[in-house]
Amino acid sequence: MSRLLINLLGLFRFLPLPLLRGVGACIGGLLWTVAGRRRRIVQTNLKLCFPNSDPQERDTLGKKHFVCLVQALLDRSWLWHSPEHTVRARIRVTGDVNSLELLKNLDLTKSAQPLVLFAPHFVGLDAGWTALGLESSRELITIFTQQSTPNMDNWVLAGRTRFGRVRLFRREQGVAEVVRCIKSGAALYLLPDMDFGENETVFASFYGQSAATVTSLSRFSKVARAKVLSVVTELNSAGYEVRVSSLWEDFPTGNLQTDTQRMNIELERLITDMPEQYYWVHRRFKTRPPGEASLYQ
Repeated sequence: MSRLLINLLGLFRFLPLPLLRGVGACIGGLLWTVAGRRRRIVQTNLKLCFPNSDPQERDTLGKKHFVCLVQALLDRSWLWHSPEHTVRARIRVTGDVNSLELLKNLDLTKSAQPLVLFAPHFVGLDAGWTALGLESSRELITIFTQQSTPNMDNWVLAGRTRFGRVRLFRREQGVAEVVRCIKSGAALYLLPDMDFGENETVFASFYGQSAATVTSLSRFSKVARAKVLSVVTELNSAGYEVRVSSLWEDFPTGNLQTDTQRMNIELERLITDMPEQYYWVHRRFKTRPPGEASLYQ
Protein backbone atom coordinates (compact mmCIF):
# COMPACT_ATOMS: atom_id res chain seq x y z
CA MET A 1 0.00 0.00 0.00
CA SER A 2 2.82 2.42 0.86
CA ARG A 3 4.55 1.74 -2.48
CA LEU A 4 1.31 2.48 -4.35
CA LEU A 5 0.86 5.74 -2.42
CA ILE A 6 4.45 6.80 -3.13
CA ASN A 7 4.06 6.10 -6.85
CA LEU A 8 0.79 8.04 -6.94
CA LEU A 9 2.35 11.02 -5.18
CA GLY A 10 5.19 10.92 -7.67
CA LEU A 11 2.71 11.34 -10.51
CA PHE A 12 1.06 14.33 -8.80
CA ARG A 13 4.19 16.37 -9.47
CA PHE A 14 3.02 16.89 -13.06
CA LEU A 15 -0.11 18.76 -11.95
CA PRO A 16 -0.04 22.58 -11.98
CA LEU A 17 0.29 23.85 -8.42
CA PRO A 18 -3.21 25.47 -8.25
CA LEU A 19 -4.79 22.18 -9.38
CA LEU A 20 -2.70 20.17 -6.92
CA ARG A 21 -3.75 22.47 -4.11
CA GLY A 22 -7.38 22.11 -5.18
CA VAL A 23 -7.09 18.34 -4.96
CA GLY A 24 -5.62 18.77 -1.47
CA ALA A 25 -8.51 21.02 -0.43
CA CYS A 26 -11.05 18.40 -1.54
CA ILE A 27 -9.30 15.51 0.20
CA GLY A 28 -8.71 17.56 3.34
CA GLY A 29 -12.36 18.54 3.56
CA LEU A 30 -13.39 14.91 3.11
CA LEU A 31 -10.98 13.70 5.81
CA TRP A 32 -12.39 16.23 8.28
CA THR A 33 -15.70 14.46 7.82
CA VAL A 34 -14.57 10.81 7.88
CA ALA A 35 -11.39 10.75 10.02
CA GLY A 36 -13.23 10.89 13.33
CA ARG A 37 -10.36 10.03 15.68
CA ARG A 38 -7.98 12.64 14.27
CA ARG A 39 -10.79 15.21 14.06
CA ARG A 40 -11.50 14.72 17.76
CA ILE A 41 -7.80 15.17 18.61
CA VAL A 42 -7.76 18.45 16.69
CA GLN A 43 -10.98 19.59 18.34
CA THR A 44 -9.59 18.77 21.78
CA ASN A 45 -6.33 20.62 21.13
CA LEU A 46 -8.10 23.70 19.80
CA LYS A 47 -10.54 23.75 22.72
CA LEU A 48 -7.65 23.53 25.19
CA CYS A 49 -5.59 26.22 23.45
CA PHE A 50 -8.41 28.57 22.43
CA PRO A 51 -11.08 28.06 25.11
CA ASN A 52 -12.67 31.47 24.57
CA SER A 53 -13.30 30.98 20.87
CA ASP A 54 -16.62 29.85 19.46
CA PRO A 55 -16.91 26.06 18.83
CA GLN A 56 -17.91 26.73 15.21
CA GLU A 57 -14.85 28.94 14.76
CA ARG A 58 -12.66 26.16 16.14
CA ASP A 59 -14.21 23.63 13.77
CA THR A 60 -13.63 25.98 10.84
CA LEU A 61 -10.00 26.30 11.92
CA GLY A 62 -9.75 22.53 12.32
CA LYS A 63 -11.07 21.89 8.82
CA LYS A 64 -8.62 24.44 7.39
CA HIS A 65 -5.86 22.57 9.18
CA PHE A 66 -6.86 19.28 7.55
CA VAL A 67 -6.77 21.01 4.17
CA CYS A 68 -3.31 22.50 4.78
CA LEU A 69 -2.04 19.16 6.08
CA VAL A 70 -3.12 17.30 2.93
CA GLN A 71 -1.90 20.07 0.62
CA ALA A 72 1.54 19.91 2.25
CA LEU A 73 1.57 16.11 1.89
CA LEU A 74 0.74 16.36 -1.81
CA ASP A 75 3.43 19.02 -2.24
CA ARG A 76 6.02 16.39 -1.41
CA SER A 77 5.33 15.13 -4.92
CA TRP A 78 7.22 18.07 -6.43
CA LEU A 79 9.49 18.76 -3.44
CA TRP A 80 10.90 15.26 -3.64
CA HIS A 81 10.49 14.40 -7.34
CA SER A 82 10.51 17.53 -9.52
CA PRO A 83 13.66 19.14 -10.99
CA GLU A 84 15.59 21.60 -8.85
CA HIS A 85 14.49 24.62 -10.91
CA THR A 86 10.84 23.82 -10.19
CA VAL A 87 11.48 23.51 -6.47
CA ARG A 88 13.46 26.75 -6.36
CA ALA A 89 10.73 28.63 -8.21
CA ARG A 90 8.14 27.69 -5.57
CA ILE A 91 10.09 28.41 -2.38
CA ARG A 92 11.19 31.81 -1.10
CA VAL A 93 13.51 32.34 1.88
CA THR A 94 13.13 35.62 3.76
CA GLY A 95 13.99 37.06 7.15
CA ASP A 96 16.77 38.59 9.18
CA VAL A 97 19.74 39.48 6.96
CA ASN A 98 22.39 38.61 9.55
CA SER A 99 20.81 35.23 10.28
CA LEU A 100 20.58 34.44 6.57
CA GLU A 101 24.28 35.22 6.16
CA LEU A 102 25.11 32.92 9.07
CA LEU A 103 22.99 30.17 7.54
CA LYS A 104 24.47 30.48 4.08
CA ASN A 105 28.05 30.70 5.40
CA LEU A 106 29.32 31.66 1.96
CA ASP A 107 32.87 32.32 3.18
CA LEU A 108 34.02 28.77 3.85
CA THR A 109 37.48 30.02 4.87
CA LYS A 110 35.98 31.16 8.18
CA SER A 111 34.82 28.96 11.01
CA ALA A 112 31.02 28.79 10.97
CA GLN A 113 29.07 29.91 14.03
CA PRO A 114 27.36 26.80 15.48
CA LEU A 115 23.61 27.13 14.98
CA VAL A 116 20.48 25.40 16.23
CA LEU A 117 17.36 26.18 14.24
CA PHE A 118 14.07 26.00 16.13
CA ALA A 119 11.80 24.56 13.42
CA PRO A 120 8.42 23.69 14.97
CA HIS A 121 5.83 21.41 13.41
CA PHE A 122 4.09 23.56 10.86
CA VAL A 123 2.84 21.73 7.77
CA GLY A 124 5.58 23.26 5.60
CA LEU A 125 8.52 21.98 7.63
CA ASP A 126 9.79 19.74 4.80
CA ALA A 127 9.72 22.65 2.37
CA GLY A 128 11.71 24.69 4.88
CA TRP A 129 14.30 21.94 5.18
CA THR A 130 14.57 21.65 1.40
CA ALA A 131 14.89 25.42 0.96
CA LEU A 132 17.69 25.72 3.52
CA GLY A 133 19.48 22.78 1.96
CA LEU A 134 19.40 24.59 -1.38
CA GLU A 135 20.43 27.99 0.03
CA SER A 136 23.11 27.10 2.57
CA SER A 137 26.74 26.26 1.92
CA ARG A 138 27.12 24.81 5.41
CA GLU A 139 26.07 21.32 6.41
CA LEU A 140 22.45 21.02 7.56
CA ILE A 141 21.54 18.19 9.93
CA THR A 142 18.37 16.96 11.58
CA ILE A 143 17.08 14.06 13.67
CA PHE A 144 14.94 11.56 11.78
CA THR A 145 12.05 9.51 13.15
CA GLN A 146 11.60 6.10 11.58
CA GLN A 147 8.50 5.81 9.40
CA SER A 148 5.80 3.15 9.58
CA THR A 149 7.07 0.95 6.71
CA PRO A 150 10.48 0.41 5.04
CA ASN A 151 9.17 1.80 1.73
CA MET A 152 7.90 4.97 3.40
CA ASP A 153 11.10 5.27 5.43
CA ASN A 154 13.28 5.07 2.29
CA TRP A 155 11.06 7.56 0.44
CA VAL A 156 11.20 10.15 3.19
CA LEU A 157 14.94 9.68 3.62
CA ALA A 158 15.57 10.07 -0.11
CA GLY A 159 13.30 13.12 -0.33
CA ARG A 160 15.02 14.89 2.54
CA THR A 161 18.53 14.29 1.19
CA ARG A 162 18.00 15.50 -2.39
CA PHE A 163 19.66 18.89 -2.18
CA GLY A 164 22.59 20.48 -0.40
CA ARG A 165 25.00 19.27 2.24
CA VAL A 166 22.47 17.51 4.43
CA ARG A 167 22.63 14.66 6.89
CA LEU A 168 19.93 12.86 8.86
CA PHE A 169 20.46 11.09 12.17
CA ARG A 170 18.03 8.48 13.40
CA ARG A 171 16.67 9.17 16.86
CA GLU A 172 18.06 5.89 18.22
CA GLN A 173 21.63 6.89 17.24
CA GLY A 174 21.90 9.23 20.21
CA VAL A 175 23.19 12.78 20.27
CA ALA A 176 27.00 12.58 20.54
CA GLU A 177 27.60 12.77 16.79
CA VAL A 178 24.93 15.44 16.42
CA VAL A 179 26.75 17.64 18.95
CA ARG A 180 30.08 17.03 17.22
CA CYS A 181 28.59 18.17 13.90
CA ILE A 182 27.11 21.35 15.43
CA LYS A 183 30.46 22.21 17.01
CA SER A 184 32.08 21.70 13.59
CA GLY A 185 29.76 24.27 12.01
CA ALA A 186 26.67 22.30 10.99
CA ALA A 187 23.24 23.87 11.55
CA LEU A 188 20.81 21.60 13.41
CA TYR A 189 17.21 21.77 12.16
CA LEU A 190 15.47 20.83 15.40
CA LEU A 191 11.78 20.00 15.92
CA PRO A 192 11.38 19.84 19.72
CA ASP A 193 7.72 20.83 20.08
CA MET A 194 5.98 17.45 20.26
CA ASP A 195 5.06 15.24 23.21
CA PHE A 196 7.70 12.48 23.30
CA GLY A 197 6.79 11.23 26.77
CA GLU A 198 8.47 11.86 30.11
CA ASN A 199 12.15 11.33 29.20
CA GLU A 200 14.29 14.49 29.21
CA THR A 201 11.24 16.74 29.46
CA VAL A 202 9.88 19.40 31.75
CA PHE A 203 6.27 20.49 32.10
CA ALA A 204 6.03 23.97 30.59
CA SER A 205 2.97 26.07 29.87
CA PHE A 206 1.67 25.97 26.30
CA TYR A 207 -1.45 28.09 25.78
CA GLY A 208 -2.04 27.88 29.53
CA GLN A 209 -1.91 24.08 29.58
CA SER A 210 0.81 22.01 31.23
CA ALA A 211 2.67 20.35 28.35
CA ALA A 212 5.49 17.80 28.57
CA THR A 213 8.19 19.53 26.53
CA VAL A 214 11.60 18.19 25.56
CA THR A 215 14.54 20.31 26.67
CA SER A 216 16.73 19.58 23.64
CA LEU A 217 16.78 23.15 22.29
CA SER A 218 18.40 24.44 25.47
CA ARG A 219 20.68 21.43 25.90
CA PHE A 220 22.03 21.39 22.32
CA SER A 221 22.57 25.13 22.40
CA LYS A 222 24.45 24.97 25.68
CA VAL A 223 26.69 21.97 25.01
CA ALA A 224 27.59 23.08 21.46
CA ARG A 225 27.81 26.78 22.38
CA ALA A 226 25.42 27.41 19.51
CA LYS A 227 23.25 30.39 18.68
CA VAL A 228 19.51 29.78 18.24
CA LEU A 229 17.09 31.20 15.70
CA SER A 230 13.57 30.31 14.57
CA VAL A 231 12.67 28.97 11.14
CA VAL A 232 9.00 28.78 10.19
CA THR A 233 7.61 27.84 6.79
CA GLU A 234 4.25 29.08 5.53
CA LEU A 235 2.28 27.34 2.80
CA ASN A 236 0.88 29.89 0.34
CA SER A 237 -0.62 30.04 -3.15
CA ALA A 238 2.81 30.37 -4.81
CA GLY A 239 4.40 27.52 -2.86
CA TYR A 240 6.11 28.34 0.44
CA GLU A 241 7.77 31.21 2.26
CA VAL A 242 10.52 30.25 4.70
CA ARG A 243 11.00 32.92 7.37
CA VAL A 244 14.22 33.10 9.38
CA SER A 245 14.27 35.08 12.64
CA SER A 246 17.05 37.10 14.22
CA LEU A 247 19.28 35.30 16.73
CA TRP A 248 17.67 34.77 20.10
CA GLU A 249 19.17 36.96 22.79
CA ASP A 250 20.18 35.64 26.23
CA PHE A 251 19.67 32.01 25.29
CA PRO A 252 20.36 29.55 26.80
CA THR A 253 20.15 30.80 30.37
CA GLY A 254 21.39 27.61 32.01
CA ASN A 255 17.95 26.92 33.46
CA LEU A 256 16.11 24.22 31.50
CA GLN A 257 12.68 25.23 32.80
CA THR A 258 13.19 28.88 31.85
CA ASP A 259 14.60 28.07 28.42
CA THR A 260 11.89 25.55 27.56
CA GLN A 261 9.16 27.94 28.65
CA ARG A 262 10.68 30.60 26.42
CA MET A 263 10.58 28.16 23.50
CA ASN A 264 6.86 27.57 24.05
CA ILE A 265 6.21 31.31 24.23
CA GLU A 266 8.03 31.76 20.92
CA LEU A 267 5.98 28.91 19.44
CA GLU A 268 2.71 30.53 20.51
CA ARG A 269 3.82 33.75 18.82
CA LEU A 270 4.56 31.91 15.59
CA ILE A 271 1.24 30.05 15.67
CA THR A 272 -0.66 33.36 15.94
CA ASP A 273 0.31 34.26 12.37
CA MET A 274 -1.06 31.04 10.85
CA PRO A 275 -2.89 28.85 13.37
CA GLU A 276 -4.38 26.62 10.69
CA GLN A 277 -0.89 25.44 9.67
CA TYR A 278 0.31 24.16 13.04
CA TYR A 279 0.28 20.39 13.58
CA TRP A 280 -2.88 20.08 15.68
CA VAL A 281 -3.43 16.40 14.78
CA HIS A 282 -0.73 15.45 17.30
CA ARG A 283 -1.80 14.72 20.88
CA ARG A 284 0.31 17.53 22.29
CA PHE A 285 -0.98 17.10 25.85
CA LYS A 286 -1.02 13.29 26.08
CA THR A 287 1.63 13.11 28.85
CA ARG A 288 0.13 14.48 32.06
CA PRO A 289 1.66 15.52 35.36
CA PRO A 290 1.34 12.84 38.08
CA GLY A 291 -2.25 12.42 39.18
CA GLU A 292 -3.84 14.23 36.23
CA ALA A 293 -6.29 12.38 33.98
CA SER A 294 -5.95 12.10 30.22
CA LEU A 295 -7.29 15.05 28.23
CA TYR A 296 -8.07 12.82 25.22
CA GLN A 297 -11.10 10.61 25.70
